[in-house]
Amino acid sequence: MDHGNRSMEDEALIERLAREQMTLTVCPLSNLKLCVVDDLKNHPVPQMLRRGLHVTLNSDDPSYFGGYVNDNYSRLAEAVGLTHEQVTQLARNSFEGAFLPEADKAARIAEVDAYARSAGVLG
Repeated sequence: MDHGNRSMEDEALIERLAREQMTLTVCPLSNLKLCVVDDLKNHPVPQMLRRGLHVTLNSDDPSYFGGYVNDNYSRLAEAVGLTHEQVTQLARNSFEGAFLPEADKAARIAEVDAYARSAGVLG
């Protein structure tokens, strides 16, 4: 589901999205540019993660909205204080929700986990 920010306004929808693990392709810099949020520090991604939503970070027309995927990660992480664990979860979510064969998903997730372990994020 593209973006998904407004889903946070409906408790039943939040519960369904969490239960079904529907992937939400959130684009923080686009949300800022389009005034979906007034400041990145008010972005709902941390709350979405706490509620068990399957959130991914993405870019939305980078030349217009001002940032590629890494820019969305770094600017949001700085603005809302994402933990290393949350950033790792966002990266894992992106591969879990990708249109890839299961073996490719597993390989990419293993790479994320290996990197996180080497950085001391995962035990």
